[in-house]
This record gives sequence, structure tokens and C-alpha cells, in this order.
Amino acid sequence: MSTPTRRQLANAIRFLAADAVQAANSGHPGMPMGMADIAEVLWNDFLSHNPNNPGWFNRDRFVLSNGHGSMLQYALLHLSGYDLPIEELKQFRQLHSKTAGHPESHLTPGVETTTGPLGQGFANSVGFALAEKLLAQRYNRPEFEVVDHRTWVFMGDGCMMEGISHEAASLAGTLGLGKLVAFWDDNRISIDGTTTGWFTDDTPARFEAYGWQVIRNVNGHDAVEIKTAIETALKSSDKPTLICCRTVIGFGSPNKAGKESSHGAALGKEELEATRKELEWNYGPFEIPQEIYEGWRANGAGTLRQAEWEQLFDKYAKQYPKEAAELSRRSHAELPEGFEAAADAYVAKLQAEGLEIASRKASQNTIEVFAPLLPEIIGGSADLAHSNLTTWKSSKTAVGHDPDANYVYYGVREFGMTAISNGLARHGGFIPFDATFLVFSDYARNAVRMSALMGAHAIHVYTHDSIGLGEDGPTHQPVEHLASLRYIPHNDVWRPCDAVESAASWKAAITRQDGPSCLIFSRQNLKHQARTAEQVANIYRGGYVLIEAEGGAPQLILIATGSEVGLASEARLKLQAAGIPTRLVSMPCTDVFDRQDEAYRESVLPKALRARVAVEAATSDFWLKYVGLDGAVVGMTRFGESAPAEKLFPYFGFTVEHVVEVAQGVVKG
Repeated sequence: MSTPTRRQLANAIRFLAADAVQAANSGHPGMPMGMADIAEVLWNDFLSHNPNNPGWFNRDRFVLSNGHGSMLQYALLHLSGYDLPIEELKQFRQLHSKTAGHPESHLTPGVETTTGPLGQGFANSVGFALAEKLLAQRYNRPEFEVVDHRTWVFMGDGCMMEGISHEAASLAGTLGLGKLVAFWDDNRISIDGTTTGWFTDDTPARFEAYGWQVIRNVNGHDAVEIKTAIETALKSSDKPTLICCRTVIGFGSPNKAGKESSHGAALGKEELEATRKELEWNYGPFEIPQEIYEGWRANGAGTLRQAEWEQLFDKYAKQYPKEAAELSRRSHAELPEGFEAAADAYVAKLQAEGLEIASRKASQNTIEVFAPLLPEIIGGSADLAHSNLTTWKSSKTAVGHDPDANYVYYGVREFGMTAISNGLARHGGFIPFDATFLVFSDYARNAVRMSALMGAHAIHVYTHDSIGLGEDGPTHQPVEHLASLRYIPHNDVWRPCDAVESAASWKAAITRQDGPSCLIFSRQNLKHQARTAEQVANIYRGGYVLIEAEGGAPQLILIATGSEVGLASEARLKLQAAGIPTRLVSMPCTDVFDRQDEAYRESVLPKALRARVAVEAATSDFWLKYVGLDGAVVGMTRFGESAPAEKLFPYFGFTVEHVVEVAQGVVKG
């Protein structure tokens, strides 16, 4: 083979994808075969990256929102020289391989974000592009564009149909994300067949209405047209760009191209051989000629790009040492020196002051103290900033060009907001938090799940945490939501009982860098709880003995969170007076508590003491893992009602008398 043509370079993607799906007898060959020509032009002519250092900070970000076509990305990474050998492609979708069914950022070098649930990768890309924009505004100086990279995202018809694409695209246009370029794989095929029966939107007009530059009718199999479209996209500085590419799904397959049969199943051995003949690919499965490898890697000047950038950054650091040091620290996800000590001092101050305020207000007070110490903090709320209490004195909108911008007004877009936060977190340089009412975490839940799956350092703030919301009624009163969030693996859910635990939960969320945290705050005021310094330290262990039994060894344990800790504390006094020595355990974060060593967990909840009552204004069943069959739960077993909070709590049994009655029944048991 002489110097390979562009089509031959793209065919390497097609056959790696088709061969891998065939070997696994599982996967989606159609999209990689259809988008291969687009990917070849983008990766070989425009993408700024370094396969030898996937974590280079000023690299372009590539996001595969239609993540079912994961073999497209794996083929690109392999051909470009990333640490993804051919053996891994042969193990596509197999246990312990680096080539999972959908791209996973924690698993595969070069994968920026975990995708697969359609549309979320696109929303992540908005977060990536927003991060670049804000960092550039803050740190770039004349002749020193040390933050200068683009975000490229592939998306299919399915991504376009998902509602999250509307949320994210609308906000991206408002934010003026000129370095975001999206490629729409307009192949008009989905699992159920030709999309003309269910997807007839004027998609280009929709994006134009959102404030995007739209490049229509690009032949997705013509390298010249693709390159011209990308060059046009690069000329836009204040608008994101959508490139509408007409493609044929399963391109090259004689009998399955353009059909849904190529979407989500192996082509079959006979069809795969026919495709080899059709595209004149005279090589066996997973066989890539050396000339093809050289053709791909000759275009990859990643090490040189990074070296040039590092020279620029060194010069920048000499002229702007403070800014360079801060950007370097942020890019390495290192907290400022002294932050933890300052946070501990603030928590100790709150313990001494004994404030009785709503935990949502305690949260805002904490942000007011912590945010000036953390330039990497970027907040936001889904049209509830003044209810969630997530703004602070120095918060500034991300719309415009303020170098100190640190707040996103997301509008009523809970799902898009959370996925954009994931993108901000995965980009690096930021610790994002987003906020809404707890009941609307339902809208965001799949993006929260993705936070946990990929280990994104994102903080999800949820206020108005129970029937204590009051008159808005059951549509707005969360009941099952705490359990739902707690059941997400690797997701720390904090429900603090007072201002002290609220500040501690913020510190825990900020210092936890391997995954997300959900902070759950109340609308109503909460009583301050007295603690020793040791007890304050034990807050960070997720659960601790808040008040020990008096008059002998405990005969009963009360476990509570949030606003119900104050209630349980009063019930404990009644039980003590009735001759039942009672221990009160505050459990602000069950996830963190469960990670403690067995000795500590035993010291808080001894296995031998089976008389236990959990008290929480949420679904009861979750607490059975802590109280067992011998214990009881004072919780919610139905939806709430519309009434003032002070009437709802007694109506649903959240009274001292009822807790005491239930506890006495357990002890007598």
C-alpha cells in the first residue's frame, strides 16, 4: 500500500468497529461505520491532543454523546497511539477489558466522560466548553492564551430526541460558547427503524433559534465537505456550532447500510466479508497495515503541541506568577493551602455560636465563607437561587465576559444543569455545585447516577427536604427521594441536622475528590446540638453518638437525620425519664458511615443492642438495614399533604409522644 487515502484511514475505523462487535457478538457497528469519515477528518486535521499524555490540560475535549457507538472512539484512540492496544479491542465488551460497551472515563485512557444515556454527553460537552470559556476569561493575558482549546461532540438522532438536548443547547447559545462544535449524525435511523415516523423536527432551525451557528447539509462521507464545515465552525467566536452531517448508518455494508439492522447487532460473518469486498479492505479481522498506522500517527503531533504550550506557560508564569500558580493548582485538583484548617475553624465557630437556623441558610452562610477561599467553586441553581440560597456576595453570572464569573443561572433545567455540572467537573479546574428542590432531583437523577459512575467531583444541593416544605403539598414534598439518592452506589448523601453539620457536610463534599456528594437542606429552622470537639470530628465519619445514654448501658438506640434529630433528642429525654437509658445517633451520611471500619461502626451501633428506632421524614424502608427486624422506623409510608409544616409533622406521627410510644414498644418487644 502506498500513502493511504482518507477513505482508507476511515475504513480502519469501520473494520476495527465491525470486527470488535462481531467478536463480541454484541454492540453497535452502524454508527462507527457511518461517522468514520467525519472522525478521520476531525482527529487527523483539527483535534489538538497528546496520546502520550491524555491528561494534558490544554487539550481539546472529544465527547461521544452517542456512546453506543463506543467502538468508534476505541478505534480512534488505538489508531492515534493511546495506550489502548489491539488486544483490548479484541476484548470489546468483555469482563475487565478497557473497552466497555459504552465509553467510561475512569476506565479508558483518552475517554473524557462516561456516555451512553443519550444526550448527556452533549450536555457534558456544554460543561467542558463553559469551563474553557471561564478559565480563559480569568487567566489569559495579551499574548498569553494559556487556556485555548475546543470541545468537539458527536451526537445522533437519539441525542437530539432526548429532552436534555433542548435544555443544554438552549443554555449553550445563551452562554456564547464559541469553542463548542457539535456534529449531528443525521442518518435518520434508530432502533425502531426510519425516524420519519417519530422525529420530524426542523433540527437546524431549532439550534439557530437557540443562538447557534448551524452548518446544514454536509455530506458526512465527503472529507472535503467535512473539512470545509469545520473550518467554517472555527470562524465563530461567540456562538457554538452545529454541523449537520447526512450519513448512511452501516456505511459500506452491501445489505445492511442505511437500515436499522446495522444499528445494534453484529453484521454477521458473511455480511462482514461482503463489506470487506465492497470497501476493498483486503485484510483479516483486527489486521491494520503498518501504512495505515503511520498515516494516522504521522498526523498526530501531540507531544510537540504540549511542548509548545509548556514553553508558553513558562513565559506566562514569569510575568504572571500568581495566576500561573493558581491555574496550575486548579488544573491538578489541589485545594488551596490552608483551606481545610479554615473550614475546621469555621465549623468550630458555629459549634460555639449555637445558631438555630434553617440548614439551607446555614449552607448559604458556609458558601459565603468557603467560596472566597476557593476560586474553583462555580455554583448554580435551576431557577431557585433565592429559595435554595446558593448565591453569595461575590457570585457573578457566567453570561458575558467577567473574569470572575462563578455562577450559572440554569433556568428550569434540572437534568441539563446536573449533566453540565458533570462536564465542568470532568474538565478540571472547577468544583461545581448545582441546586434545586429535593423533589426535583427526580428530573436530575440519571445525571446524578452518571456523576457517581464516573466519579465526578460534583456537588448536588437539594433544599426543601421533607414534608416540612408545607403548603405546596405532596407534589413538592419529597418522600422517596432520600432513599433513591442513597441507593446510587458511590454517591455520598448528606442530610445535616443543624448549622454545624451543614458546614461540615460542605467541607466533606469539597474535600472528597473521587465522587459526587448530595447535600440535603431544610426550609425550616433546626435546633442547635451540643457537641464536644471529638463529636464534631466524628461528623465526618457519617454517623456518631450525639448523646450517650445516662444511668447505665443503653437499652435503646435512636437514629435520626436532619430536622428529626431535634425531635429524637426530645424523645430521648422522655425515654430517659421513663427509665430507658437511650443513646441518640446522628447519621448525616449513611454512605460515609458504611465505609468506616467495623470497630468504629460497632462502637456506634453495637450488634448486640437490637432495640433501635430510626426517625426520618422520608420513606421508612431504607432504615431497615440499620434497625433490623427487631427495630422500628418512624417515617413516611405515603405521600404528604398540603398544610403548614407545624400541622403536617404531628399528622404524620413526627411527635415526641409518638416516637416515645414506638420506642417503648420496641424495648418491650
